[in-house]
Amino acid sequence: MNKVLYYNELFSYYKELLTKKEQEVFSLYYEENLSMGEIALLKNISRSAVGFMIKKVTEKLDNYEKILKKNEIFHKLQKIVLKIDDNLIKLELEKIIEE
Repeated sequence: MNKVLYYNELFSYYKELLTKKEQEVFSLYYEENLSMGEIALLKNISRSAVGFMIKKVTEKLDNYEKILKKNEIFHKLQKIVLKIDDNLIKLELEKIIEE
């Protein structure tokens, strides 16, 4: 899986576990596709501070996933749902997984 997509998925699950500043910097870098230099100017911090924070956040996200496995479980459930023939059951399960 693409690194950007992977971390965006993890961020969608675990962002509430991050500080507001970590959320903002991560979002600017991974979701808005701004460079570290652009984020540094925008947030009035050094480029190295941006790089450090992005590294710290990705490590936190990796650790949360290692422990909680929300992304892994989501993808396993998605594969199972694709194999189900009954459309009503499939729709109900898809609703549950998307929550």
